[in-house]
Amino acid sequence: MERAGPFEPRPGEGDPFTSLARAIVFQQLAGRAAAAIYARFVAAVGGSVTADAILATSPESLRAAGLSGNKTLSLIDLATKVSDGSVPLEGIEALDDEEIIGRLSAVRGIGRWTAEMFLLFELERPDVWPVDDLGVRHGWTLIHALPETIKPKALQAEGDRFRPHRSMVALYCWHAVHVARGQVSPDSSQAGEPPPPSP
Repeated sequence: MERAGPFEPRPGEGDPFTSLARAIVFQQLAGRAAAAIYARFVAAVGGSVTADAILATSPESLRAAGLSGNKTLSLIDLATKVSDGSVPLEGIEALDDEEIIGRLSAVRGIGRWTAEMFLLFELERPDVWPVDDLGVRHGWTLIHALPETIKPKALQAEGDRFRPHRSMVALYCWHAVHVARGQVSPDSSQAGEPPPPSP
């Protein structure tokens, strides 16, 4: 952390539904490509990402924005379940981390990783430790000069000493990957977020 210097995490969307929709769109995509598709998606739903707006947009229009079939179905499922109350988002910040992960995982296409990103970036929870994230594992490996990428179980144990501040450690792991790829300088204040997939 001393070598990398201070930096600010990427800000949230300010709205749980918008944040989750964005997370679905960004899954498995590099930053620029995801941002372009997300911009087209926002335009396709009329400029405001809400459950009603998605449900009022045809699947064909969503696909035309560049979304895959699976992501289109996931967005529709998110909108449907939020609208019918089966996955309520109002007041979700009052739940603990595992309760939130359990609730969000009821949506098609939202697993533990996506829920953890929601906790970390949107709700700014201080103790999120996404051990299944390849970027966090890679970053930890780089920081500690390990001969091979650390496994999730080992990383889980390593994180225990950083409780209750593991979110910051995860952010610095991602930052280490960005620095190693030459995407930012070590002293950059660029927002920390998961790095795009390796080519």
